[in-house]
Amino acid sequence: MVYAIVRAGGRQEKVEVGTVLVVDRIAGDDNGNVELAPVLLVDGDKVTTDVDALAKITVTAEVVTDLRGPKIRIQHYRNKTGYKRRMGHRSELTRLKVTEIK
Repeated sequence: MVYAIVRAGGRQEKVEVGTVLVVDRIAGDDNGNVELAPVLLVDGDKVTTDVDALAKITVTAEVVTDLRGPKIRIQHYRNKTGYKRRMGHRSELTRLKVTEIK
């Protein structure tokens, strides 16, 4: 069993070939592929954490679609002053499918 821990979208995700994950918006290359930076690689009983060895490893994912996250409503209120403020936020996200670890 081969899997990797990759740095993607400000977080670390455990991925295998075929894994679909949602990360912060990433632009793919002309073919719609993205290279993810591995932090750790597990190949059966062999665990690789060495930076020089990980530099030779590539984790490739294809961009499936761009999407937006759920709307988050933020409400500020101060008692007895009449201060009320309402804001909203939606994250820009990308759905990726891991195609290759080598």
